[in-house]
Amino acid sequence: MPSANMPAGAQAREAPPADAAIQRAVDQAYAKFKGVMEGENASYIPYLAKADPKLYGIAVVTADGKVFKAGDSAQEFPVESIAKVFTLARVLKDQGPDAVMAKIGVNATGQPFNSVLAIELNNDKLTGSPPAGNPLVNAGAIAAASLVPGADVTARWRTVLDTASSFAGRTLALNQDVYQSEMASNQHNQAIALLLQSYDHLYADPMATVDLYTRECSYNVSAVDLATMGATLANGGTNPVSHKAVVDGATSARVLAVMATAGLYNTTGEWLFKVGLPGKSGVGGGILAVAPGKLAIGVYSSRLDAAGNSVRGQLAVQSIAEALDLNLFAVAK
Repeated sequence: MPSANMPAGAQAREAPPADAAIQRAVDQAYAKFKGVMEGENASYIPYLAKADPKLYGIAVVTADGKVFKAGDSAQEFPVESIAKVFTLARVLKDQGPDAVMAKIGVNATGQPFNSVLAIELNNDKLTGSPPAGNPLVNAGAIAAASLVPGADVTARWRTVLDTASSFAGRTLALNQDVYQSEMASNQHNQAIALLLQSYDHLYADPMATVDLYTRECSYNVSAVDLATMGATLANGGTNPVSHKAVVDGATSARVLAVMATAGLYNTTGEWLFKVGLPGKSGVGGGILAVAPGKLAIGVYSSRLDAAGNSVRGQLAVQSIAEALDLNLFAVAK
């Protein structure tokens, strides 16, 4: 039962599994799946296509700030769609949940992450969502980026990066090669932004917003960074390593809810069925999973399945979640 002194909206923090059990689960997942080379690098972004598929890193950070790792856990890679989680957290903090539900939506679209059809179906009121759908698909993430405050795109970018850095507990940096590569080939996202504007569901200049969204997907992280960022959500919005309050507990809970329903593209239902944790993937090869009140798992491995999710990342997270009994829907043993 929550303490009477707990702030409103804060998450009750449970004791994470024992340190030795966590490290053992991490080591076992690393050893078991190190040889898995199924899947392919993302080919439509040249930088990602060239990523070394042998690199494989796992990190776990607990809600009380302990760090466990194996393999290439310090290897940096582009965050890609996982960034949507932390921009959503900032927009929720600034705008509030009612604005996010009205201006973006929170339901899974049932369509690919870059779908234009989903926008049309939502706008025609064939679903219960606004046109953008939810903040973890491209349309919703572009809409969320348009809600970030600032006098110009540089100021808004600083807000996005500072927020992500606070979640990570260190200063993150833009990968210029990825940003330039994606800016040269983001016509589809430009079209999404213009379509949203035509339906009055974009809230800033379309091209500046796509620029901001592209930068957002192009900063570098490591598996340790992802686990720390997720552990901040697990800890009710306070970074357990830096001890800095980034968002409040109610915001963290809402972010985790959207991750649970839309975090792994079209296979989110399968993920939740097998793993039982809110998660988010990115085509850069990262996967983040959060056990609220306990810990977060970050994995990097560049080879993806057909849906755009890291093959080894999914296997590693499921293995760790099973070893530590983290499934939110399972009765405690």
